[in-house]
Amino acid sequence: MGFAENCGNYWHSRDKIAAGKHLTVVDENGMAIRFATKGEAQRAASDAENQYRRGDWRDPALGQETFGEYANRWYEAQDLAASTMQNYKRHIEEHLLPEFEHKALADIRRTDVGLWEKKERAVYAASSVKTWRSTLHVIFEDAVDEGLITSNPAARRRGRGKRAGRSRYRGPEKVVTDALGILLTAERAALLSGRDDEFIAVVLKGYTGMRWGEIVGLERRFARPGSIRVERQLYELDTGQLVRCPPKDDSYRTIDAMDWLSALVANHVARTKPKPCPCHGKIYVFRGQGTARTGGHHGAKLVDVARRAEVSTGTVSNVLNHPDRVTEAKRLRVEQAITDLGFIWGGAVSEHAAHWRRNGFATWLFTPAVSGWYPKKAPQEARPVPLLGEPWPGVPARGRGASDRADACWLPIAKGLTPHGLRHTHRTMMEDRGTEKVLMDQRMGHIDGSVSARYAHVTPGMRERLMLALTERWETALDARMALCPTSPVRVLNDLLRARASMVQSPRHRSIPCCRSRLRGPRRRT
Repeated sequence: MGFAENCGNYWHSRDKIAAGKHLTVVDENGMAIRFATKGEAQRAASDAENQYRRGDWRDPALGQETFGEYANRWYEAQDLAASTMQNYKRHIEEHLLPEFEHKALADIRRTDVGLWEKKERAVYAASSVKTWRSTLHVIFEDAVDEGLITSNPAARRRGRGKRAGRSRYRGPEKVVTDALGILLTAERAALLSGRDDEFIAVVLKGYTGMRWGEIVGLERRFARPGSIRVERQLYELDTGQLVRCPPKDDSYRTIDAMDWLSALVANHVARTKPKPCPCHGKIYVFRGQGTARTGGHHGAKLVDVARRAEVSTGTVSNVLNHPDRVTEAKRLRVEQAITDLGFIWGGAVSEHAAHWRRNGFATWLFTPAVSGWYPKKAPQEARPVPLLGEPWPGVPARGRGASDRADACWLPIAKGLTPHGLRHTHRTMMEDRGTEKVLMDQRMGHIDGSVSARYAHVTPGMRERLMLALTERWETALDARMALCPTSPVRVLNDLLRARASMVQSPRHRSIPCCRSRLRGPRRRT
C-alpha cells in the first residue's frame, strides 16, 4: 500500500502501482508534491492508489508526447478510403501542424484550440475551418481513448460561444439554374471544347444529379436503356492519380433515365466508340480532352473551322491535304474560315486524355460557359470569352489576336454555378415538380434515417410521373432555345432542334398537348 516518505522538513507521497513498484505523487506539471505533514502525504497516497484501482490513473509522462509525433503515428494507423486519407493528410500538414506540432498533448488547452480557430477564420472560409477542427477533434478523441490525455480540448461544449453573428459563418447559398440554363451551359461547353462530349455530360449531370466522379467514372456497361447504374466513381487525388472507388457513402443506385436521355448517351457511345483506358482497363462513356486544351492553350481546332465554314471536318481535312477533291465554293469558305479563326495546321491536339480532370473541366470549360469569362491565369487577367458572333450563339475565337477578331461575348447564364451546382439544380427541379421525397433521396443517393422514411417506398407511378415531368422540362427548354435561334453550331444540339421543329410542326403534335394537360397539368408558354 502507499506510504508517506520523510524527506527532512517535508514529506513525499508514494503510491503502489505494482508489486515492488511505487511512484511519487506529482502535480499537473510532473513535479513531486511536497506535503507539510505525514498525514497529508499518507492520504494523497491512498487517493492515488484508489484512482489506479478504478482505472483513472494516468502516467504523467504519457501526455508529454508532442502533437506532431502523435499525429504522424495516428495517420499511419488509419486504413480509410484514398480520398479520406488525402484530406486528413492535407488538414494535418497545412493547418494543424503549423500550430500544434511541437506542443505536448497534455499542454494543449481549450483556449489554445479556440485561438487557433479564430486565427484561421480570419483567413479561410468558416466551413473549411470547421472541417479542420473536426479532424483535430478526431485525433484528440483517439488520444483520449489511448489514455494519453484525460479530455478532448477540441470538443465543443454545448451552450457556449457567441450567439449573435453566427450567420456570418454560413456559406453562400448554392447557385442553381433551370432547364434552359442546363441546355445553354451544355451548348457553350461544347463550343469551348470543340466536340459534343461536354454537351452530353452536362445534360446528363443536370437531369440525373450524378456527382462529378460518377460522371467521369461511368462505364459503358452501366449506361443501359432507360437507366444509369451508379457502381463506381473516379476520384482524383492531389497527385493526379484517378482512383476507381465506390460512390460516396456507398450510394450505389439505379437512376431512371428518360428515353431521350438514354438515346443521347447511346448515340454518343456509338459515335465515339470508346476503348479501354490505359489506367484501369475499363471502357468509360466519356473521355478527357487533349492535354493542351486544359493547359491554357486556346488555338483553333479543325472542328472550329468546320463549324465556321458550315462543312464537315472531312471537307476541311481535304482542303488542307487534297484540295482537288473539294469544290471551289467550299474551298473558298474553308480558307476564309481558317483566316478568320487564325487556325494553324498541326496546332490541334488529336490525342485525347483518358479522363477529364476536375480543375481543367471546371476552370476552362464549365466556368467560362456559365459566366462568359475566362479565369485569371498569369500573365493574363480574367477576360471575356472572345466570340465570332455568327453562327449564333457565337463561336469562340482562338489563336493570336483572338480578342481583336472577336465581335461579341457571352452574357452570364448563372454566374457562380459550379459542376456540383447541377446536382443541386436537379434536386431543385424535382422539388419544384412535387416529387416524393423518398424518390428524390433514392435518385440522389441520400439516406433518410427518420422513422417515416422506413414506411415510404418508391412506386412505378412515382417514377413515371417524374420521367414525364423531366421530359416536359427538356421539351420546354428546347422550345425556348429554338425561339432564340433554330440552329446551333453544336452538331448534336442542331439535330435535336431540327427534330423538335419537325415534331412541333406536324399535325399530330398539335393534338398531343390536350392529352398531356390531363396527365401533367397545363403547359407553360415560353
